[in-house]
Amino acid sequence: MKIMDRMIDLTGNWLAELGPDNGLSEPVIWLKRRGGYAFVNRLVGSAIPFAPRNRFAVEEVRTGYVRARIAIKGNKNHFGSLYAGAYFVVAEIPGGVLTLFDLGPAYVPILKEMTLAFLKPSDTDVIVEMSLTDAELTRIREESDATGRAVFTLTGELRDETGEIVARSTAHYRVKKKGFTGLE
Repeated sequence: MKIMDRMIDLTGNWLAELGPDNGLSEPVIWLKRRGGYAFVNRLVGSAIPFAPRNRFAVEEVRTGYVRARIAIKGNKNHFGSLYAGAYFVVAEIPGGVLTLFDLGPAYVPILKEMTLAFLKPSDTDVIVEMSLTDAELTRIREESDATGRAVFTLTGELRDETGEIVARSTAHYRVKKKGFTGLE
């Protein structure tokens, strides 16, 4: 497990240091980013096999920030727009990704409650961006280290490929620290 923990740490740092994605104008950076995100998505898929089957993908992760996408292909509902469960997947998994790459594998996120407000149907892929401030990350880590757990909330605006907001999410998480031996 220590090898996997180290790989997660190295991948997060590596992706954060690559800078902006300049596409094929910077082919080495493009290849490194592509390989890094392939690893991130394999991690997500190994923890949650449902995610890759439903074409969920992390597109960017850096300190306190994640952008993810879910494809319309394979996720349509009975009238041809994105299925409600797919919205849930793309709004919920980023909390785990942020926890994993910002706090590390010793901190386990548990979704406690989530609400979605559907604003309009989407007939394209849906993208969400979520973030936590450095101060919030520090608070979560310090509280988890001291008490074995901490809570945090992520809000997201789910957008279609044109950039229009199609849903809003609020997810309440509790983080538990593995191996905490203090009073609970």
